[in-house]
Amino acid sequence: MDAAFTAEQEEIRRTLRELVTKRCGPDEVKTAVRTPAGYDTALWSALAEQLGLPGIALPEAYGGVGCGPAELALGSEELGRALTPSPLFATAALAAPLLQSLGTEEQRSQLLPRIAAGGLTAALAVPGTGLATALGLVGDNLGDWSGGGRAGGVQAKLADDGVWRLYGQAEQVLDGHSAGLLVVAAHTGGFARSRTLLYLVPEDAAGLVRTRQTSLDETRPQARVELRDVAAELLGAADDADVPGALAAVGDRAATVLAAEAVGAADRALERTVEYVKQREQFGRAIGSFQAVKHRLADVYVQVQAARSAAYYAAWAAGAGSEQAGAGAAERVGGLALAQALDALRTAASEAVQLHGGIGFTWEHEAHLYFKRASSDELLFGPAHRLRARAAEQAELFAAAKAPAPGPARPTAAV
Repeated sequence: MDAAFTAEQEEIRRTLRELVTKRCGPDEVKTAVRTPAGYDTALWSALAEQLGLPGIALPEAYGGVGCGPAELALGSEELGRALTPSPLFATAALAAPLLQSLGTEEQRSQLLPRIAAGGLTAALAVPGTGLATALGLVGDNLGDWSGGGRAGGVQAKLADDGVWRLYGQAEQVLDGHSAGLLVVAAHTGGFARSRTLLYLVPEDAAGLVRTRQTSLDETRPQARVELRDVAAELLGAADDADVPGALAAVGDRAATVLAAEAVGAADRALERTVEYVKQREQFGRAIGSFQAVKHRLADVYVQVQAARSAAYYAAWAAGAGSEQAGAGAAERVGGLALAQALDALRTAASEAVQLHGGIGFTWEHEAHLYFKRASSDELLFGPAHRLRARAAEQAELFAAAKAPAPGPARPTAAV
């Protein structure tokens, strides 16, 4: 692994930081999340037109930039520093990779160029509150999380006219209220051929009802999606695709993007706290000069740097795997990187609230934006101990310990 960034990667970081710093301060964030879209559409257009950020990890053949997971992670880290509300994660880290891996050539040609240009946003809709399970981050995704042939979840049925119809409801769909395209996971086949498939649903589909939910973290909006006899298009050409495998591969890369985003947020929360303790005086001196405060912030710094290293390694591993024998050959360490980053963000946000003193405990202070992001991400994609447990399970870390110890040799009868 080469830990040094290329000139192109450094330019991506520099340009993004300049743009976000200029146009996405705390006040702008609070204003953007209260718009109908939940984000600054003008800023999103700038990110798409100037940097090609929505298509940064898509092939050039589909209008993308042709970079990889590392560049998408770097971009997400910079957006995470300001907690920039945008549909980047839902579109570029969840929906677009599924379209690329499972879609037909016609579907890819129609949809991916529009996503790369920023003209189309997309969201992944999974039933219930099991996004982390569907992505294979905290457990096996081969179960009945999509419906299981019973009431609840989302059910798909092939009508007599050859059109797929969807019925059901999905909660906690990231950016689901504003996405131009929904990629819906639904159960089909009943008990005989029980399986989960993915379907494409445009925003103007008849019978589709989307409601923005009140969420802890307003910078990552969520929606409830109701499907009432909605006509949908099957993603891919066959109904026997390995959807769980594709979701798990996408989940690992999405975890890498989330880890980088959390590292950016934690790093910025630490920076703002350091700036504050240098200015805030108590007993005639800056509180940052107290040894106890120095030690607390030093611990946060070490934790953030460790999380950054883990996120960068996960991004490198995902890119190296996709360049080899396909996504299945990638070393999947995104879940571990995400666990490290969630811990770092939670610690950095908590220390920011504590060390800002009385003002830090008011909801209006920007420290709470980072605190809410840390809590929300842990609820959506964690908790960290389950991410680590899943990684240990996949690596068969404790398989040897579970194996029964060999018993004493039995004596053989003399002949």
